[in-house]
Amino acid sequence: MVLQPSLKNCLRLSCVLRTPKAGFRSTDCGALIIQSVSNDVYQNLAVEDWIHDHMDLEKRQVLFLWRNSPAVVIGRHQNPWQECNLRLLRQKNIKLARRRSGGGTVYHDLGNINLTFFTTRKKYERMENLKLVVKALKALRPQLDIHVTDRYDILLDRHYKISGTAAKLGGTSAYHHCTLLCNADKFVLSSVLKSPYKGLKSNATPSVPASVKNLFEEDPTLTSEMLLDAIAKEYSTQHQIDHHITLINPADETLLPGINNKTKELQTWEWVYGKTPKFSISTCLNMAYKDSVLDVKVNMDVKHGRIEVCNIDLPEQWLPPALYSELVKSLTGSKFCPDETTTLATTLLRVCPQDDELHSRWNLLCENMIMLM
Repeated sequence: MVLQPSLKNCLRLSCVLRTPKAGFRSTDCGALIIQSVSNDVYQNLAVEDWIHDHMDLEKRQVLFLWRNSPAVVIGRHQNPWQECNLRLLRQKNIKLARRRSGGGTVYHDLGNINLTFFTTRKKYERMENLKLVVKALKALRPQLDIHVTDRYDILLDRHYKISGTAAKLGGTSAYHHCTLLCNADKFVLSSVLKSPYKGLKSNATPSVPASVKNLFEEDPTLTSEMLLDAIAKEYSTQHQIDHHITLINPADETLLPGINNKTKELQTWEWVYGKTPKFSISTCLNMAYKDSVLDVKVNMDVKHGRIEVCNIDLPEQWLPPALYSELVKSLTGSKFCPDETTTLATTLLRVCPQDDELHSRWNLLCENMIMLM
């Protein structure tokens, strides 16, 4: 395998990309294998969008190889509160990203390889792509018991999922991406993909739980580099091209004009959380206060990530009516977000009467409300 230098990459890609305004030309044909030098999930997802939007896939089919630092990636139509443990993500500093394709939620770290196959919509065929991956793995380790299911998953030993799949079909272009579990942290994976949120009702696309296993558990002599090379080699053979992987920097505006704006958009609250389909929460907060436990019923409707309707059923005289009304009023229309709710709670606390017990009650209620988010 030959990894071409950065300058040569730019020169080679300049003949491939369909971006007339940027001066690119589309004179080359065939297939291309590219690999990101970044481990940032937002940058790599932005590359997918960029290739889909700008490359002439009538002339070039593309295989994009990439790996991410710890991140949870949800599908285009999914609900993050339903799919993962957001509090744990924040504690562990694990990024949350929403991709533009459908499908379920996946956990990424450096023990996970990501593959994206770009074609025209007419040539789109995810089963053939997965068979290519299986053939590459079999060439590397013939003894591996792996096969593709009708659900477009790759199973190891007929039971363990080692690859999930998702796709985006545009008007003329399409891409299919899949994961390959090599040596991911399964403890973190299972922890962050377990939602603790109760009483949540949503029409968002739910993920289907599955038993997973790392390839390296089956064969510890494997490495990620070996797997990437085997897949690139098989792709090269099937497309009758030289066995080269072209390295790209996803932050390079000269190579990928407009890429940084795409990356920034994928990081915004409006995209990650605001694109969540409408959902509702109906739950009971069991709040321990002094020598008793108080049941506080909370009902909320959340649309585009913002609280649309808010009802909090508090014990009589728990808070002054005016303060309760101001809390509900402030929450309505605000982001369903711990940071924003904390700011609201702190602001309202300043106008509370100077009463220690009242402040204790207020803080307890707000802490429990924040735990919902």
